[in-house]
Amino acid sequence: SPANETQRMAELDERGEGTAGAPALTGPCLADNRLNLDVYPDGCCRFLQLFERRGGDLAQVEFVRLSGNDRLLGATLGILPHLKSLKSLVLKGGHARDEFGSCQPGSLTNLPPDFGNLRCLTHLDLSFNRLSTLPSCIPHLPSLRVLLVSHNSLVVLPEDFGCLSKLTFFSAMKNQLKDLPQSIGELAALQDLDLSENALEYLPDEVGNLRNCTELDLSGNRLSSIPDSLANLKSLRRLHLHSNLLVTVPASLASLPNLSRLDLQNNCLRAVPAEIQTSPFVHLRGNPLGEAEPSPQADESSARRLQRLFLASGEDSFTVTSEGCKVVLACGIRFYFPPGAASDPQRIHFRTLAPDPQWVKLRHHDVLLSTVLELRPHGVEFQQEVEIWMPYASPQTLHQREVVVRTFSGQSWSDLRTKVEQKRKSKKHVACCSVLHFSWFLVVSRLVENECKVPTEGTLLFSSVDPNIKVTFPPGVTEETRSVKLQVLPVSAEEVEEITANVGCRASPLLCLSQDSPVDFLKPVRIQLPLPLGVTGLNLDRSRLHLLHGDLQGQTWDDITSQVVLEFTHLYAIFEVTHFSWYWLWYTTKTYIGGIAKKVYERLRLYQVNFIALQRKKDPEQVLLQCVPKHKVDPVLKRLQDRYRGPEPSDMVEMFEGEQFFAAFERGISIDMDRPDCVDGRLSFIFYSHLKNMKEIYVTSPVDRKGQAVKGQVSFYRGAVPESIPEDASRRRKGPDSLWLATLPIKLPRLKPRWGENPGPLNGFSFPPLNLGNAETGYLTQANLLSIARRVGADWQTIGLNLGLTYQQIERISYNNREDLDKQILDMLFSWAQQNSEDPDCVDKLITAMKESGRQDIADEIETIIELGRQKYRESIRRVGL
Repeated sequence: SPANETQRMAELDERGEGTAGAPALTGPCLADNRLNLDVYPDGCCRFLQLFERRGGDLAQVEFVRLSGNDRLLGATLGILPHLKSLKSLVLKGGHARDEFGSCQPGSLTNLPPDFGNLRCLTHLDLSFNRLSTLPSCIPHLPSLRVLLVSHNSLVVLPEDFGCLSKLTFFSAMKNQLKDLPQSIGELAALQDLDLSENALEYLPDEVGNLRNCTELDLSGNRLSSIPDSLANLKSLRRLHLHSNLLVTVPASLASLPNLSRLDLQNNCLRAVPAEIQTSPFVHLRGNPLGEAEPSPQADESSARRLQRLFLASGEDSFTVTSEGCKVVLACGIRFYFPPGAASDPQRIHFRTLAPDPQWVKLRHHDVLLSTVLELRPHGVEFQQEVEIWMPYASPQTLHQREVVVRTFSGQSWSDLRTKVEQKRKSKKHVACCSVLHFSWFLVVSRLVENECKVPTEGTLLFSSVDPNIKVTFPPGVTEETRSVKLQVLPVSAEEVEEITANVGCRASPLLCLSQDSPVDFLKPVRIQLPLPLGVTGLNLDRSRLHLLHGDLQGQTWDDITSQVVLEFTHLYAIFEVTHFSWYWLWYTTKTYIGGIAKKVYERLRLYQVNFIALQRKKDPEQVLLQCVPKHKVDPVLKRLQDRYRGPEPSDMVEMFEGEQFFAAFERGISIDMDRPDCVDGRLSFIFYSHLKNMKEIYVTSPVDRKGQAVKGQVSFYRGAVPESIPEDASRRRKGPDSLWLATLPIKLPRLKPRWGENPGPLNGFSFPPLNLGNAETGYLTQANLLSIARRVGADWQTIGLNLGLTYQQIERISYNNREDLDKQILDMLFSWAQQNSEDPDCVDKLITAMKESGRQDIADEIETIIELGRQKYRESIRRVGL
């Protein structure tokens, strides 16, 4: 939440709601006139018991905190109106966490009508719940001064909201508000109003009646204009309007006598009144200032005329003119070139690349969601930003993360401002970025990054993942403004217990802080971390609490508990530092905690996976290999069971995102050593948890299979054991196979006589020599077609139909070669090839037919052959200097 909201919450804690050491009565903390139950898993149950046993004492309570995640919250709400002396009520959600350690919103959707009888209530916090409308009783609370409903689902505020005549602070950030009632202008006492990150499209003029308002936050909405009446807010000190759609602002804002900050960054302002532009407290970065604004008629007309290009799978380039265009690639990637983006016709070349960990450097806890898109030419700069829409693997199991497009400059990777959406029909996820020049692009999921600028007057930075984590920068902390980033890695108690095998071990979320300056801060920066789950100021044993400081790679964790001054409230630990790194709060009986923290951190980066090796039922020589995350194994096997069979998956092993591994066929089974992905006789794989780590290949055996089957195996090996992998996560054998991971059996059945054993390479068929394709795009030779034919099997009729053969032709081939499947396949494939050898698109048609027939394995093999031919052609061109 913003500075004012968080500061008020901190003040409430400091006044006693979170104070450690208060005497406890009958279990819960009932001290004087305060009742703190939000830290107890069964807090509402204790409240009900306390009300039954000590109703008289409870009636005098003035401060109550309950968890919005408590399952008995509904029963408790009916009793709360009986607490006639109640002054402060906190029913926040976010206390419970799911299996991944993510905060869950509370269950609160409404309040009973008789809540309006709480005549003394001055502070009400309903944040992080499921409110879609403001409870009707709230406007009838006559003494209410502070109201927090942030992080809910509010769409509208009631018309009688202005009845809260004593309200001084109102926060509704992170909701879905589309407009405001006119009565909001009746809140004469309101000082702080936070409506950031909603869906507001306009403001009523009555907002100008809030004459006591000192801070107004409207950032992150959809405002295209603001009313002139805001110039009446003579008490206003800070006005936040960044990240809207503003095209104009009234010049009268510059005349506000007390205004010390006007944030207009990241809007659509092309021109700003001189009075505002020259003011020292105005921030305008991220606006298209000085650019000519196109007329709406011309813009609409050009949008209607914009050319649309749909490219087939074999195409790798297109031309953009000054008129602009929309382009859709066969893989689903889309481009939008606005009119005027290219001053002259420009040929754009594109290709998708498999991510290579040698240059695709992922940061810790990054998850790769797409292949790499390369766009050329690299050096050309467009006149207007070009939009790129990239599909990505749905991160369904990723919580408290954000999706960004990352680009490579030739030396380093950087994240672009990204928006994501889900297509309505296909349900596919796409990420969009805007760029002025082309390079390499990919989509990743990263830990949520909160960023702010730290000026000399100081500021506050909080985590949107866990609002209980905040960093306070005091005035004078820096001489020059610097940028600070904050990331949080939630860690569940279950994960810590499982990894450490210690039930009493607890850890707070891991806090990662960084800045763009190598200079330490001039004054200590104050950091607040929540105490580990289950630990409160009431039961805290300070000898068991350790504050750890980690390096930027998580390799070393030093216990700095004795080097800092730790302060505690009921819920938080607070300390001060002058430089940034990683900070982690642990609660354990162990004395040397650094080694344990390193082990836990490394294990949190590992994925539990299984290997599968399946053979196609119709052709056992086709083997599918895949590395599958543990939770996806069952659905993957279920999807493949109709076409494949094989052994049970391997035992579970653990791998890092982007780790290389190899598959080796052994004991009488071999593969084509000329494959581009074959290294020293082993197939190379790169594990990415959200990409398909799958290959379907054709295996053979040098052993004579006429008399008996071949019982071989495929073994999986690490490329190399990463330095940071925990010893117990690296499965090793002694000797040359020290990198071994798993082994699965492969059985090739007894082989019947096949073509090639009789005279003639095509078993009686005679065709003139043919090559499909051309030298530049790559050839398919007669030998390649023969290899493909051996893999077709019983699918030949479906493939023939998808190649364009008629039913009559299929029936004639079947009849002429009855009782000989091999001849049927050869007749179909080579007859089609002979008829289409002059067609420049015949190879693409063959690949498409294989995919439509469910033979992705053959399609992949053809594409591999073609790509190998292209590489040889390009190398020959370079050799002769053409």
